[in-house]
Amino acid sequence: MLKEFDLKKDIKLDFTSGWSYDPAPESTDHVHIKDQYDHFIGGKFVAPQGGQYFDTTNPANEKKLASVAMGCDKDVDAAVKAARTAYDKYWSKMSPRDRGRYIYRIARMIQERAREFAVIETLDGGKPIRESRDVDVPLVAAYFFYYAGWADKLQYAFPGGNPKPLGVAGQIIPWNFPLLMAAWKIAPALATGNTVVLKPAETTPLTSLKLAEIIQEADLPPGVVNIVTGAGDTGASIVNHPNVDKIAFTGSTNVGKIIQKSIAGTNKKLTLELGGKAANIIFDDATIDQAVEGIINGIFFNQGHVCCAGSRLFVQEGVADIIRDKLIDRMQSLIVGDPMDKNTDIGAINSKEQLGTIQRYLEIGLNEGNEIYQTKCDLPDKGYWCCPTLVANVSQSSRLVQEEIFGPVLTIQTFRTPEEVLEKANNTPYGLSGGVWTDKGSKIFNMTNKVRAGVMWANTFNKFDPTSPFGGYKESGLGREGGLHGLYPYLKF
Repeated sequence: MLKEFDLKKDIKLDFTSGWSYDPAPESTDHVHIKDQYDHFIGGKFVAPQGGQYFDTTNPANEKKLASVAMGCDKDVDAAVKAARTAYDKYWSKMSPRDRGRYIYRIARMIQERAREFAVIETLDGGKPIRESRDVDVPLVAAYFFYYAGWADKLQYAFPGGNPKPLGVAGQIIPWNFPLLMAAWKIAPALATGNTVVLKPAETTPLTSLKLAEIIQEADLPPGVVNIVTGAGDTGASIVNHPNVDKIAFTGSTNVGKIIQKSIAGTNKKLTLELGGKAANIIFDDATIDQAVEGIINGIFFNQGHVCCAGSRLFVQEGVADIIRDKLIDRMQSLIVGDPMDKNTDIGAINSKEQLGTIQRYLEIGLNEGNEIYQTKCDLPDKGYWCCPTLVANVSQSSRLVQEEIFGPVLTIQTFRTPEEVLEKANNTPYGLSGGVWTDKGSKIFNMTNKVRAGVMWANTFNKFDPTSPFGGYKESGLGREGGLHGLYPYLKF
């Protein structure tokens, strides 16, 4: 058992509450959530063969949203068989042009029901409605549109390669971007002629199941997309099923390693998008206010629940004090609270377990002697909440610097030279993303070429586009998703 401690007592509360906005809650009148959801297999919703269900709850108030089917080996086997039948009978024989039309139809229907998707994503995941509405759902539609366009152009994408689909793709997605991760995986798989068995995270299954309703309404041939809900055992059944040709997984590094071992010696193709500990590097010639806003966007607006979140801040010594002071002022203005309120900047932590993980890391920081600053928040009595947290005077060897926290916690370190910050930035097991802030183009090219990360931003952070590949080095993953690169893992030549 971990010892109990009072974060509010032990952590410095440097900020005071200011004026506040009147509540501006998003309407839920247009949203329909069923009391119970079954698996989506063979174009129909079917009850779990094990007869078990689990609850998915709203992390902002701990209220039950729906009961969801718990998948077992038999359910996964039925889904794989349906996917194989659909591949052999329909999807592989369909013209690429017609496949593209189906994907395009799904994209249009997502646009038409964008408000509904955004609200359900926020209710089930805890993220602010502004993020679901303005970022997540529009990107979901954009990814389906983008890959609909590639469906009949694979010969141009890989000239002389004679690309062919693999067959059945097993896909496992996390809770931080449930619908967007589903789009990242389903859209390229369908565009390349594969069929799909998808498992959403057990804490955020609802938008994937709502997507299943759209797939059904779009008259996609039965079995082309199958969605099996459940926990870790359900995902393991997909990974280990002998008739699955490709695994795509987004989640923790530890689970990614288990998957690698599980499929070793098989012919299954694999893509992994795993943990991250992104370095956000601020030089003294950067535009300070722009950089501060980029830092806030990179770690706090998404509650730190992005594997590419800029959770390690490196500031050149000459501007370290002013950056810290401006960060403190900006953090003070962030609104933590009801995710359905359009004023909210930081919503709820996705689960009690994840909140416990964040709190354990803050305890580690206190025990290491770090200076920990946290905004003063009037938090709801129910739900899972963590105020924006800044950790100063932290060493390179600190666990808060080396390990992924997955919460709104930012560490700050200083540096003097580009060589020093490069050594620090690359000194973690991860290599997913990073950012550089400077007004010198030569410095941007120099740093982005030497930071060992798959995705680098310059004078911005956390910007995504369907045409750009995404993925990491080292323990941050294997392969790429998005862009032309995202087609390759679903093809054989």
